[in-house]
Amino acid sequence: MDEAEITRRIEYLRVAHRDMDDAITALGGSAAPDQLQIARLKRNKLRLRDEIALLEDQLIPDIIA
Repeated sequence: MDEAEITRRIEYLRVAHRDMDDAITALGGSAAPDQLQIARLKRNKLRLRDEIALLEDQLIPDIIA
């Protein structure tokens, strides 16, 4: 992937991460929250965060000290 594709992918993942956070908040605020569903969403949210971090690392050039 080139730099522009990586940047677009990062933005897409950030939006998905925010949406996942909103879904977790909504589920947690219900009268009888589904803890299993919340745990799955949190796991997916962490996976998204890790993918974002990996892509951001690809944008930073390696510097030989």
